[in-house]
Amino acid sequence: MKLIGYVDDGARHIGAVDGSHVIPLGEVSAFYADPRAATASADQVTERLVRAELVEAPPVPRTARVFCVGINYHAHGDESREHSGLDTPKVPMIFGRWADTLVVDGDPVPVPPNEDGLDWEVELAVIIADPVWAADRATASQHVLGYTAFNDLSARKKQLETAQFTLGKNADRSGPIGPVVVTADEIGDPNSLTLRTRVGDSVMQLGNTRDLIHDIPSIIAYITDTVSLKPGDVIATGTPAGVGLGMKPQVYLTAGDTVEVEVENVGVLRTPIVSRADLAARHEL
Repeated sequence: MKLIGYVDDGARHIGAVDGSHVIPLGEVSAFYADPRAATASADQVTERLVRAELVEAPPVPRTARVFCVGINYHAHGDESREHSGLDTPKVPMIFGRWADTLVVDGDPVPVPPNEDGLDWEVELAVIIADPVWAADRATASQHVLGYTAFNDLSARKKQLETAQFTLGKNADRSGPIGPVVVTADEIGDPNSLTLRTRVGDSVMQLGNTRDLIHDIPSIIAYITDTVSLKPGDVIATGTPAGVGLGMKPQVYLTAGDTVEVEVENVGVLRTPIVSRADLAARHEL
C-alpha cells in the first residue's frame, strides 16, 4: 500500500493511493493510534478523493521526531573523511530534525541568504508503526510501518561552523519527504534498494542500501535503548557518496535548480530550489 498525507479542513489526514484517487484513512492522530488496523480497513472505505485536488502534507504527525543518521554508507564515509576529517562512526551517528522542516513532493525550498547553496542527500527513510522501547535487533523491523524517500537538504556553512549539526540540518523547509510511504510488506528488500540524486540531467548520487554501515534494525535498536520511538517517527538512514560538498570544486543547489531524489520501489521526490525572497513574495514562508 502507498500512503500520503493531505490537509482536509485545516487538519492533516492520511490516505491510501488508489491510482489517481486517495482512500481516506483518517485524521493523522487517529491513523497513527493504530496504523496497521487503519491500513487493513482500507478495502472497507468506499469514499474516494481525487489526488490532484488535494493539498498534500508530510505523512506523519506534526509532533513526529525525525532521527537522522550521519555517515552511514561506506563510500560516503570515505568521502566525508577526505572533506571534513570525520572518521567512519563505530555506532550510528544520530542527530535530530524538527518536523516543521518537512515538505512534500514539488514544494519549493529556499536557500538561506548566507549560504552558497544547499547540498543534496538522498536517503531511505523509515516510518515507525508503534511505540518502541529497547528493541531487539532481530525483531526491530517488525516496528516499521513503511519506507519513503527523504532529501536531507543541508546548509553546509552552518553545519560545519561548529561540531553541532542542528542549524545546518534544520534550515526552513529543508526536509523533502515522499512522494509516498510504501508499506513494509510491499517495499521488497530494504537492504538492496538503489538510490539516486539528479540535478537537471546530471546524476549526482548513485548508491544502494547494501552499502549501509549500520542497517535499519541496528539503528532502531541503538536509538531505543535511550529514547522511545513513537508511531509516525521518522528515521532517515543516511546518504551514499556524491554530495556536493565532496566535489572538486564543490557544487551546491541555488535558486532555479531542481533536484530529484529517487528510492527504488518508492518513487521520485522532486524539489525546486528558490530564493527566500521569492518564496516570501509568494506568501509561502
